[in-house]
Amino acid sequence: MKLIKTTEAVGHVLCHDMTQIIPGIVKDAVFRKGHVVREEDIPVLLSIGKEHLYIWEKDDTKYHENEAAEILCEICKNEYIDATEVKEGKVELIAAADGLLKIDEDKVNAINALGEMIIATRHGNFPVKKGDKLAGTRIVPLVIEKEKMAKAQEIAGSTPLLKILPLRHKKVGIVTTGNEVYHGRITDAFGPVIREKLGEYDTEVLGQTIMNDDPQNIANAIQEYIDKGAEMVVCTGGMSVDPDDTTPTAIKSTGADLVCYGAPVLPGAMFLLAYTKSGIPILGLPGCVMYAKRTIFDLVLPRVLADERLTAKDVSTLGIGGLCLNCNTCTFPNCGFGK
Repeated sequence: MKLIKTTEAVGHVLCHDMTQIIPGIVKDAVFRKGHVVREEDIPVLLSIGKEHLYIWEKDDTKYHENEAAEILCEICKNEYIDATEVKEGKVELIAAADGLLKIDEDKVNAINALGEMIIATRHGNFPVKKGDKLAGTRIVPLVIEKEKMAKAQEIAGSTPLLKILPLRHKKVGIVTTGNEVYHGRITDAFGPVIREKLGEYDTEVLGQTIMNDDPQNIANAIQEYIDKGAEMVVCTGGMSVDPDDTTPTAIKSTGADLVCYGAPVLPGAMFLLAYTKSGIPILGLPGCVMYAKRTIFDLVLPRVLADERLTAKDVSTLGIGGLCLNCNTCTFPNCGFGK
């Protein structure tokens, strides 16, 4: 780039957008990158405070901010993500479909650490809707070394740093346990809550079976739903360490692979997750899901519906941000819970 006086800029090519800001009225480029300055443009440029201009001088070792921004954009987005027009080295990424947002945090952090370029995102592992803003990217200087952009591409590799996993239609079986419910001593309060939460997504409840605390009967009820085509089984009740709470024992006896029994989330500490040999998730939900506004179930459910197979590490990392503050007015997911 070469710096010249605006009054001497006629005939020269602008190397970046010139933004005009009128509070409450407009904030947009009055002249775009590549514009050839005319005599009548001089007063306009002076009116927006541009007494000097950078004009483009070709340098094969550097990218213009907009060229580099397009590279940064391609590093980030997958097929379900749209990008806005590049402007002043900035691009916004927008969800092109409903789904679960996944972010490669380590790589985003590594690229941001390079300097002179930024990727700012919303939190991952939460569902997004088509049209939601996912991230903003920007090149900070007007030009940036090609070598630095190549380093960013090397860090990113061939997999997009952001991706949206579509949420799948799931058939769900509900197994509610507890002698007190089975014998009619109390009315089941779990079922309506689970159905309501499942109803936030594209799910089909195959039914709800209420069983006593016999672990074999519970295991049989789980298997019956799987035989009927359930793609997820939710077990409610009987999740504590009391001797009469036998749901964890029943889930283990199905032969499913246990991922966790216990999660660093409040509410939700006694959560259990297992997968059958064929990959069907079985969720053991503690009593808090019945009465708390948001719990471990709200954090895990969308990830399961996106066919993400969670690991023990995935669950253990929920601890930071895993404390729900039980606000009088719940604003989840626009809060710190699960982030």
